[in-house]
Amino acid sequence: MISLALKTLLHDWRRYMPAVVAVAFSGVLVLLQGALILGIFSLSSLYVTRSGADLWIGYPGVQSIDLGRPIGSQAELDAWMEPDVRQVEPFQWGAGEWRTHDQGMVNVYLVGVSLAPDAMALSEALTPAQRAALAEPGSVLVDAGDRNKLDAGLGQTVEINGRRVRIAGFTEGLRGLGGVNVIGSQATVRTLDPAAGSDGRVAYFLARFGTPEAAVASARRLTERGRTRGFEAVTAKAFADRTTSYWLGESGAGVAFLFGSSIALLVAVIITSQTLTAAVAGSIKEYAALRALGFPMGSLRALVLEQSAWVGVAGLVVGSLLTLALAVTARTQGVPIVLSPAMTGAAALLILIVALGSGAWALRRVARADPASLLL
Repeated sequence: MISLALKTLLHDWRRYMPAVVAVAFSGVLVLLQGALILGIFSLSSLYVTRSGADLWIGYPGVQSIDLGRPIGSQAELDAWMEPDVRQVEPFQWGAGEWRTHDQGMVNVYLVGVSLAPDAMALSEALTPAQRAALAEPGSVLVDAGDRNKLDAGLGQTVEINGRRVRIAGFTEGLRGLGGVNVIGSQATVRTLDPAAGSDGRVAYFLARFGTPEAAVASARRLTERGRTRGFEAVTAKAFADRTTSYWLGESGAGVAFLFGSSIALLVAVIITSQTLTAAVAGSIKEYAALRALGFPMGSLRALVLEQSAWVGVAGLVVGSLLTLALAVTARTQGVPIVLSPAMTGAAALLILIVALGSGAWALRRVARADPASLLL
């Protein structure tokens, strides 16, 4: 039966090619929609994922990095008292108003980082030269993707919160989701937004440990002590996931994006189902001939399901090549996408289920494969 199913598909490949194309584009749509959703909302946690800290210590229950509230320096002292701690540093998060040259205004986030060569904050994003450039008072960095929005040029002097700053350089891949991020030294950020670091209070303290196990254990102890001292310790991965989940599930943009993706997925499933059903319906006389030769109805049903499975596999192969090409194009254009093995496997399984389900739905046509129809 498998050989017959394959021979049928190869012989009538023009008839089944639209179904293969429908399956392929359904897979591309499902996978790239998911990759685009995760890619866009993962921007919210870039400052966590591209830093070298094991723990983030912030205000209790903070849901997203941009919602940080100032905590006292007691958190830093408690972190230094933990066993196997290697490094602790403050991380400032403030807000400001950027005035462009045409007197327009853009709301920005102010990020104050350490300038030490071994600093944890944005260790995977900032070069030593960029950190050195921030040592000059009033110097800031912005992402290259925000240049047009900020009307910014290298070396230009602009105004943030009524104070003049100079653009010392541009970062790559640090474009924010909820707003524009401006990076400066802690001294510069404290000057631009005094509330971001007054009286030794900062939004977060970053900590690095000798082993991941030590970091997890310290997170539990610090959180327990922080219940009465106004702070909470979270591992970097947990904080990044919490931030992404907040933007994905709690923000209006995330809900709207998910709803639109669900509609697109439903349309893809319907088109795939109808295309495969039409291909089966077009072969109704061939199925009638098989019944005339003595094939039982159960064997015909198995044949249709086998054809559907092979159509699904062929569609996945074509879809994988298309997805790879589109993913490479997206990355070269700076479009944020996240393709994980789990997501790819889930999308492939979903498309195979859709193909088999479409074949099962088409079985009602096979039941009409009456050998007497060959006489018409």
